[in-house]
Amino acid sequence: MRRFEENATNRLFEKNLIDKEQIDQITSYRDLNIFSLYTELKLFLYMSVLLFTSGIGILIYENIDSIGHIAILSLLFIVAAICFYFSFKNTVGFKKQETNFENPLFDYLILTAVLLICIFIGYLQFQYTAFGTHYDLATLIPTAIGLFCAYYFDNKSILSIAITGLAAYIGLSVSPQSLLHNDFYETTTLSYSAIGLGVILILWSIYSTKIALKTHFNLIYLTFALHLISISCINNLFNAYWGIFGLLLLASSYYFYKSSYKVKSVSLFVFTIIYAYVGINIFLFELIDLALISDFLLPVLYIAPFYFIGSIILFIRLIKKFNKNNTNDSIR
Repeated sequence: MRRFEENATNRLFEKNLIDKEQIDQITSYRDLNIFSLYTELKLFLYMSVLLFTSGIGILIYENIDSIGHIAILSLLFIVAAICFYFSFKNTVGFKKQETNFENPLFDYLILTAVLLICIFIGYLQFQYTAFGTHYDLATLIPTAIGLFCAYYFDNKSILSIAITGLAAYIGLSVSPQSLLHNDFYETTTLSYSAIGLGVILILWSIYSTKIALKTHFNLIYLTFALHLISISCINNLFNAYWGIFGLLLLASSYYFYKSSYKVKSVSLFVFTIIYAYVGINIFLFELIDLALISDFLLPVLYIAPFYFIGSIILFIRLIKKFNKNNTNDSIR
């Protein structure tokens, strides 16, 4: 890390953006080895929110008979209302560009409020069936509240919760139980729904960029869209219409590859490469199986080690190229 910082500083000096005196000042500052606790404190705040909401869930589960349903609902509503009150009181209001609370503690306070209201509505539906047989409303209402709070308070964590709610609304589940039972992969229609939701998220990110509405949210939309579309396409590579989904995966991978450079996200870039690599290999095996070229299987087995080694080398080179281009862009 130190070597990377020194190289970046030297490039600034070579471009005449800083002088020798400024280099000496930067070096002296780095030699102080000052360590910032800002990120660690935010992590602890985030963990405290998760532990608090999880603790409420455990409290409800273990004492549901002794506390009473009305008391539990009242407690959830009161605590959520208090969190909303202080959040609205200290916010700067809605703005199209990125905004922040003066005190970052309120970011976690509004996150707590949204999580509690989700628990409140879910518990209300489970215990009293407040929405009747319209179970989708119990998902859609917290999702709508989450989307409003995400944009009004400019909170990325709440936006992630809201997008997850959208996925649950159309029938997608990411719970451990669904993974163990393989529900996603056995239901082809869920794959189509996931692709549709991914396309909607991409279109919304494009529209948001056009009207300059919270453009820093685009990385979240693109990340969700990447996983939804790529996993769905890879899943359908084992079905009858594997060729169509192979081309769709190729097109989406190219789009996300270009987008990763625009938003300068290494995570988006890495996952795009991984999904594309997995899809290409499955696509090649499908072509081999379709062509019935079993005579070439033995040579393929000999070539396979060199193929995988070459893939690893290519992957490393792509990562280095990505980091180099982003570093040069940031310097310019």
